[in-house]
Amino acid sequence: MAAAAALQAQGAHNRNWTPKLGVLCDYSDANLEFVKAQGFTSMQVNLDPAKFDEAGAAALKDKLQRSGLYVSCMGVNGNHIDPDPAARARMNDYTVKCIELCGKLGIPNIGGQSGQIKGRPLKEQVDEIERVYTEKYFAACEKNKVRILWEPWAGGPNIATGPVAWEALFKAFNNSPHVGLQFDPSHLQWQFMDPIQAAREFVDKIYDVHLKDTEILWPVVRRAGIEPVNGAQWWRFRLPGDGCVDWKGLFTVLAEAGYAGAMNIENEDGFFYPAYSHGDFTAQFKRGFRVAHAFLKTLVPPVTA
Repeated sequence: MAAAAALQAQGAHNRNWTPKLGVLCDYSDANLEFVKAQGFTSMQVNLDPAKFDEAGAAALKDKLQRSGLYVSCMGVNGNHIDPDPAARARMNDYTVKCIELCGKLGIPNIGGQSGQIKGRPLKEQVDEIERVYTEKYFAACEKNKVRILWEPWAGGPNIATGPVAWEALFKAFNNSPHVGLQFDPSHLQWQFMDPIQAAREFVDKIYDVHLKDTEILWPVVRRAGIEPVNGAQWWRFRLPGDGCVDWKGLFTVLAEAGYAGAMNIENEDGFFYPAYSHGDFTAQFKRGFRVAHAFLKTLVPPVTA
């Protein structure tokens, strides 16, 4: 009887797991139609706020709403604490414009890097990030109902690349509702961190998910290590299911937490490139999304009305 009750409780809990499955892309009308026709339910879009006046933003909002897709995030990349004052000011101004555009479109998050000053102590960088965000961004976040998310990409102006910095940042921000994580297991995987442990530890801070895999090229690593003297590639991004990420483990953590946000496929798999032609998906890039979708549908429950 106890076992039956436990199974029943587990089943009831799992039925509450209703994530939205979609893609990350540069916006175009054709890309929007593909995402919808393929049966996805969410998107992350890349947009330039300089290209949208009030009428343009209203028209795009109408298209997005009529599509029925949940647009979870807008990509915003750059160094929020650039040591060059002019470059920092440009980035701060651009980010505020992105937050304001998200507010007009009803997009709840912007995602990207935390900012970085290379060579400075971690605490000093954390304090500067907290100060700049508080002074430059949070009023706009509050007004437009937008959150700033960090993706653990170690290739850009970013210290939010894993649990050590996440812990320091969230402590400095005192659990502010305006910041969180855009969880991408592929970046943790190639840094040889444990994505599942990281997700379990910070699951309450995850507001958006990128679905991308990492393949470790072990024959290269075994001969040349992770800093090959000949510059050989020792890892590469792949579609979900074609790399090392434990997707069942990750989805178990998200399901147990009742995560209901977006999980968007980020197709950076070189076998499915080129990505775009004049702003629209190429046939090969679409094929990559279809391949990933077929794999993910075996693990992610469909969204039902």
